[in-house]
Amino acid sequence: MGHTYGFSITAGHDFDRAFGLVLTALKKQGFGIVSDIDMQAIFKEKLAVDNRPYRILGACNPMMAHQALRADPDIGLLLPCNVVVREGTEGEVIVAFTAPEALLGLANSDDLVSLGFEVRRRLERVRDAVSAEIVV
Repeated sequence: MGHTYGFSITAGHDFDRAFGLVLTALKKQGFGIVSDIDMQAIFKEKLAVDNRPYRILGACNPMMAHQALRADPDIGLLLPCNVVVREGTEGEVIVAFTAPEALLGLANSDDLVSLGFEVRRRLERVRDAVSAEIVV
């Protein structure tokens, strides 16, 4: 993904396995899951449309979120960090991560940008842990 607002990896062809690896790796990096939006189920129920698996996880590191909110009480507009696990057109599983330093950079605060880079380092460790478990 070449977006400034995120980065991604391809994580094999087994959605459930990749999803489980992401959950485990997030937990190891101190993230809790505060939301889990199943877009596939929503589209099926509300639109009767069959889409590929697509989950949006709201990942939150409570200590870092607390720091961010102390620096700027409105920063909750940019929280939590979203992690998307989705199935691509060829059946590959894509795991995409928010670029927290880009989002927190919107607040024009050096403290928040440096906090964003720390969150990014943790998300990159999640990416690397998932990558290490995928047999290509």
